[in-house]
Amino acid sequence: MIPSHKGLEPPLQTLIKQGNTIVEDRRNIIMAVLLTGIILFGWPYIADYFFPAPPKPVVSATKTVEGANADSVAITAAKADAKAVPLGTALAASGRVLVETPKLKGSINLEGGRIDDLVMLTHTELLSKKSPPVRLFAPSGTEKAYFARFGWTGDGATLPTDKTVWTPSAQKLTPATPVTLSWTNPEGQLFEIKLSIDAHYMLSAEQRFTNAAALPTANVAPFGIISRKGMPKDATKGGSIFTQIHIGPIGVFDNKPNYDWGYDQVEAEPEGTKSFPTTGGWNGFTDKYWLAALIPDQKVPVKADFKSQDGYNWAHIHNAKLSAVEAGKTFSQTSRLFAGAKEFKELRTYTKELGIPYLDYSIDWGWFWFIAIPFLTILLWLFGVFGNFGVAIIALTLIVRGLMFPVAQKQFASMAGMRVVQPKMKALQERYKDDKPKLQQEMMKLYQEEKINPLAGCMPILLQIPIFFALYKILMLTVEMRHQPFALWLHDLSAPDPATVLNLFGLLPFTPPGFLAIGVLPILVGVTMWLMQRLNPTPMDEVQKQVMGIMPWFLMFIMAPFAAGLQLYWVVSNLLSIAQQKLLYARHPILKQQAEKEAEVKAKA
Repeated sequence: MIPSHKGLEPPLQTLIKQGNTIVEDRRNIIMAVLLTGIILFGWPYIADYFFPAPPKPVVSATKTVEGANADSVAITAAKADAKAVPLGTALAASGRVLVETPKLKGSINLEGGRIDDLVMLTHTELLSKKSPPVRLFAPSGTEKAYFARFGWTGDGATLPTDKTVWTPSAQKLTPATPVTLSWTNPEGQLFEIKLSIDAHYMLSAEQRFTNAAALPTANVAPFGIISRKGMPKDATKGGSIFTQIHIGPIGVFDNKPNYDWGYDQVEAEPEGTKSFPTTGGWNGFTDKYWLAALIPDQKVPVKADFKSQDGYNWAHIHNAKLSAVEAGKTFSQTSRLFAGAKEFKELRTYTKELGIPYLDYSIDWGWFWFIAIPFLTILLWLFGVFGNFGVAIIALTLIVRGLMFPVAQKQFASMAGMRVVQPKMKALQERYKDDKPKLQQEMMKLYQEEKINPLAGCMPILLQIPIFFALYKILMLTVEMRHQPFALWLHDLSAPDPATVLNLFGLLPFTPPGFLAIGVLPILVGVTMWLMQRLNPTPMDEVQKQVMGIMPWFLMFIMAPFAAGLQLYWVVSNLLSIAQQKLLYARHPILKQQAEKEAEVKAKA
């Protein structure tokens, strides 16, 4: 006897409803996934076009960041309309200490002790081998001024300022030779900054203050500041679910990464300042590939600030309380500055060995970080094995599809089972068309008798969503893939496919704009998706049929501006899906027969 609808356990009722809904609307789910991806990827372009940011008001060029219960730290910037100083002129204007490591080269300005001249030797501006290295820091007054410095706030002492000229202990800072900058104020109190640097991108600054024996107690606190004129052209506003790669203010406060603030959002705050009291952590500015971050003593309570006004931006960290230094005593505290490329292995090493929380999360992994981080680890290992990032991406795609194959088998088994029982389902629908509860009971009984799980068909779709977005993240923003070649015309997998239709696949010397730059790989994305659809059953609904028909060619335009590495992954994944479908159709003849019948119908149409 079949139990009544009211007698069913609630979970069973729910399963019946879900099973029928999923069976009837699987194609709607696929369409929703595709459209969701299109909206997520395309929204920033739509928003920027239809809702451009309003003009920024002109405000005073001199800003102030509050100090730690004491005098304020003045931040002075050139006027917004001031003519930029040539880089060479700025570098020659004052004495400097050279900086030289295997990955960094530059100098430190003795006026203010500013670290304002750094280029990254292992990363070039352009793909050409003759291209100059990427410049991260530049002196104040130049067009792209960007620098950091360490100092003090407090009372009971004449403090060094951004105009103070420091005396160096040596003329070159290297991993083997630290340099101490010193300055003695008129009262005889000594300020020192002992700078050391490793072979990568981490600089340490031990700040020491020695109170003269004849003077009373002085209250001081060290601070660090990063100053930046303007912002990178691809900066994001932050705080939006549509923002895929965060570029702008970033930090870790009370052991929690924070990606919520963009330059514009900070500027909109009262006095253009956003503050975060924290113990440990760090703050700074992230670009797509580069990072400048202040890292205080992880055991000291501090106040971290972002400030943004009139086209100038600052990240600032200072102790929450002043330290009393009695006559004849010395106060010392060590901070760090990361300035360089967001290379995953190095960031992970700093996080583990130096105890800097979530420094590796300066790479904006997104919602699916738990997939993206292992996948990047595997991808970098594969790159080490093959020596070619394109081959590594193909190998990673094979691994992902291999892991997904058992799920795909269950999906096809479920589809085959559903095909077998389709006549019985239609009969039940006709018999109980006026009794929905009874229909659900009978269909559930049919599923149990035939050992069919109607939910199994949707598992690959649900699993592929986080996997795709995780791969999107690592292939779009990891510096390790920047300027990496694959083969033939693909010389940079981090850039869109350059061989586009409008420039005759590279024969004409110009680059088409945006989504019109349809290259070979985007075309292959469209073609392979079309071939996949030819193997799938034709939608019964005419609207669905039309939408699914144009979707491959629409995605061809959508994918055109993305990195060639992501396009390569999608093409290979589609090809593997086609091969997988062929194999599974052979294992489930009922699906093959259905596909052949529909192919005949398509041919006649």
